[in-house]
Amino acid sequence: MLDLDHFKQINDRFGHDKGDDVLAAVGAALLSCLRAGDFAGRFGGEEFLILLPDTGLDGAAHVAEKIRTTVAAISVPGVARDITASLGIADLLEHAGNATGLLREADRALYAAKAAGRNRAIIAGAS
Repeated sequence: MLDLDHFKQINDRFGHDKGDDVLAAVGAALLSCLRAGDFAGRFGGEEFLILLPDTGLDGAAHVAEKIRTTVAAISVPGVARDITASLGIADLLEHAGNATGLLREADRALYAAKAAGRNRAIIAGAS
């Protein structure tokens, strides 16, 4: 799971149109970091769900870091601030056993990343 850090501040300071531009830029960044069989979709306001089939924890951590740095490099005209993301990583077999558990564990890891200072990726159970 990915959550844009302090996204509400972007909407509040620069307007919802610029917030939409940021979301579109993040979507493009996600696509540039993923393989053809991977999936990324908007999960809520500024949250995204990313699925990496046939990828172990090391590979997922590598992709998460690539996504994090790609998002941090985004520059949106009219948005004079850094854009960063926090990510939570969970493995279906190691952490969950089913889709509901996978979402729960990825969400817990995401909140651990936020609690640890944001702009980072944390693997479930590592916090």
